[in-house]
Amino acid sequence: MRLLPLALALSFIPAAPAENTWPQWRGPLRTGEVPGASEWPASLARLDRLWRVELDKGFPGPIVTEDRVFVAETANTDTELVRALDRKSGRELWRASWKGKISVPFYAKRSGDWIRATPAWDGEALYVAGMEEVLVALDGKTGKERWRVDFPLRFGTPKPEFGFASSPLVHGEFIFVQAANALVKLRKKTGETVWRTLENRENIFESGAFSSPFLARTNGRDVLLVQSRTTLHGVDPESGKEIWSQPVPNFRGMNILTPVAYRDGIFTSSYRNESYFYRVRPDQSVEEVWRNKTKGYMSTPVVIGDFVYLHLHLQSQRFTCLDLRTGETRWTSPQPFGQYWSLAVRGDKILALDERGQLLLVRANPDQFELLDSRDVTESSAWAHLAVAGEEVFIRDLNGITAYRWKK
Repeated sequence: MRLLPLALALSFIPAAPAENTWPQWRGPLRTGEVPGASEWPASLARLDRLWRVELDKGFPGPIVTEDRVFVAETANTDTELVRALDRKSGRELWRASWKGKISVPFYAKRSGDWIRATPAWDGEALYVAGMEEVLVALDGKTGKERWRVDFPLRFGTPKPEFGFASSPLVHGEFIFVQAANALVKLRKKTGETVWRTLENRENIFESGAFSSPFLARTNGRDVLLVQSRTTLHGVDPESGKEIWSQPVPNFRGMNILTPVAYRDGIFTSSYRNESYFYRVRPDQSVEEVWRNKTKGYMSTPVVIGDFVYLHLHLQSQRFTCLDLRTGETRWTSPQPFGQYWSLAVRGDKILALDERGQLLLVRANPDQFELLDSRDVTESSAWAHLAVAGEEVFIRDLNGITAYRWKK
């Protein structure tokens, strides 16, 4: 482990969240937390279907603004398409498209060659990551292209073998993306490169990140937390200087989920390995506090209080609760579920969507697994992250998107 200068306690630093929107990967706080004072009902029968729109295939989660829903898809195997839908009716307002295709390795073919990363919205523009590692900025009102960055062309790097899977982060006047075998900071108005850091041309497992960056605050200082395919990094968002790094045990660079912050540390879990909690110490070093034999994979966990709730590796397919203070397993669900869960949280309830199209409502109870309800909501698979904005839930399955609203 390399020790570099570092500040102290960690906490998320979101932009001021709009309670009625879902503007980026994992929501307005980038934590899966859904702002709002009202409690969700304990029954999924209280969800009314509002509308449905058939789409071409894609894995990006929907982006929800005050009046629009943006969806990304792959049409005719070689065209990437973005649509703006009216939030109330699902009526199409505009569409934009461009050529884009990556043929993923044969062992990943069952996951398809479709667009993957969830776009980001800043109130004016939508930033869409295409499979060929091209970032396109679209005007939210008209769909007109503002600019694009072809990272392999700009930096002379290879196209990622699994496509552009890491979701962009917008903060202030800048965009942070894990692309070009590195972390890149762009000016969001122009696409101009500000800096590029964490470059790695030698390790083949560093080619194309699966995890997505997020911002934390350490002792009054902003820090970008970035998980590459082999290593967890802390980066100064202003200068791009690496503050610290911590190798994360991995199998063939398959560190996929987005790490989560808790107090003065970071939790992550890796494919065919274990779960880890790393602490930032006052002596400016990073230490491993504990590890647990649970194996996460693609499903990013949520933190509620002193506990992390994690969907386990596809060989187990169970849901578990760990005590972040000690690493103790509080419980593991007796039954398996799907291979993947996307999670949203409000209060003491977790809304989970598995890849089979089943929606589950779970109480965040550290003492026992408590499944409140479940409901089939799609006929095709649902690997895209669900979106929850206000009292509405948006489910993107492989063939379309459906909007629901909680009954009052």
